[in-house]
Formats: sequence, structure tokens, C-alpha cells
Amino acid sequence: MKLIIACVSVLISLNSFSQKIFSVDYESRADVKVFVVDYESRADLLVYKVDYESRAGDNDGNWFFVDYASRADKKIFFVDYESRADLKVFFVDYASRAGWKNSSKKHLLY
Repeated sequence: MKLIIACVSVLISLNSFSQKIFSVDYESRADVKVFVVDYESRADLLVYKVDYESRAGDNDGNWFFVDYASRADKKIFFVDYESRADLKVFFVDYASRAGWKNSSKKHLLY
């Protein structure tokens, strides 16, 4: 019985650290306002979109986009102007390139 409880606890803790993201339709419903920049050098965070929820990272830029807001760790809204954003991101092609460039903004996704 103790083994089962330990296994369930580990699975729950692993799931709670993943970066599951939901894109909302209204700015007022977002936890974080995000602007997608054109150049990697202007980003606070380099983001890689993973294909499976199990591959989502622990606030390291590996995002999994969920279909329902209730399943998300963070709800984001993509703004049209950089000046309105809390966080500037650049989408990369490889998971190994994902990560923070401006660690002072890390708190936004915890």
C-alpha cells in the first residue's frame, strides 16, 4: 500500500511541474500576455512546442498546448503589440534550443 501511495505521489508531482499552456481569446482571462518576436535576440524565452504532454518541461520553454483551460498550468493571450506584453517569446525548431534568455521573467510562468 505504501508503494502505491508513493508511486501516485510521484506521478502527481511530475504532472504539476509541466508547462501546459492554453491560449485564451480574451486578454482579461490570461495569466500572462505574450508577444511573439521576429528575432531570437529580442526574446525573453525561447519556446519549443512539444507534441506530447509528457514532454512538456518544467518552466524551461518546452510548452504543450492543451485543448481546455482547466488542464493548463498557465493561460496566455497573444497580444498584437510588444509594449502590451508581459513576456516576449520566439518559437524555435528544436527542443534543445528552448530556454530562458531573460531569467528575471521566470516568475511569470511558475
